Amino acid sequence: MQTLADETLTGLLDGPRARGAFLLRSILSEPWSMRIEDRAPLSLVTLVRGSAWIMPDGGEPVPLSVGEIAILRGPTPYTISDKPGTPVQVIISPGQICTTVDGRGIGDAKSLGVRTWGDNSTGETVMLSGTYQMQREIGQRLFGALPQVLVRPIEAGDSALVQLLETEMGKTDPGQELVLDRILDLVLVSVLRAWLAAPGQGAPAWYRAQHDPVVGAALRMLHNEPARPWTVAGLATASGVSRAALARRFTALVGEPPMNYLTSLRLALAADLLREQDATIGSVARKVGYGSSFALSTAFKRVRGMSPQEYLRQAAENAGVVENMAAVG
Repeated sequence: MQTLADETLTGLLDGPRARGAFLLRSILSEPWSMRIEDRAPLSLVTLVRGSAWIMPDGGEPVPLSVGEIAILRGPTPYTISDKPGTPVQVIISPGQICTTVDGRGIGDAKSLGVRTWGDNSTGETVMLSGTYQMQREIGQRLFGALPQVLVRPIEAGDSALVQLLETEMGKTDPGQELVLDRILDLVLVSVLRAWLAAPGQGAPAWYRAQHDPVVGAALRMLHNEPARPWTVAGLATASGVSRAALARRFTALVGEPPMNYLTSLRLALAADLLREQDATIGSVARKVGYGSSFALSTAFKRVRGMSPQEYLRQAAENAGVVENMAAVG
């Protein structure tokens, strides 16, 4: 039976699915060092053989070994190399444009086959990397809680997923991108689920609160029916406690009052829905619990500092930059 925590995690991960994710198998000979400046919202890295160090800007070096997987939260740049101190040889920019340190394009010079890159096929290190090109708003609450670099051991039951990912990366069958996207999603969910479940690993307060019988029930109702005209009193009644008790307990465990949480949830849903084809502010407003386009626009402006129209223009510009750079590369 699916637990409450699993239900809410599923809801948060339903939006940020990979779509045309960039996947690469790198075969590297020591010494090697790559500077990643692609501004990707989320990347996964794992090793088939060898070892590596991840150096996030402003953070301590983090080792990565075979049997581990790293989640890197963007857009902050980082360097990954055979060991700390190795001079950077390659810079990867937005659109996965790959150049030398002095700006010369590498192009196909290091291609070793389908989605495979490197100096030669006998390098000491084989690394798999997957980069999410776009992150949906509904996942921000979860991904914003991640450290910049999260390294976790690959669970015994998940090693087959990583092996499958490596195998599928070398194929060019019809629909291969979709297959790779879904495998990457499964790997991501598995790592996040293990991190959230591990004691003392920094799981966010709102996730831990789901195990509380009162606040957990309230969170489930808000996620299941975000458009319902909730009030603190109505939510308290449905949760079986007094209004004051729910407000106090919810704020203490989640870190914000229930109606603030609901507003953030609704606006995240609205932001994703607005980007869908043929969506209107009025139709989205009704789906997320606002009575009119004016009410949604007012809330959007108050909380996010921009109108829905401004948000869409910004999102379109960002998407255009990524597409243009990818085309150039």
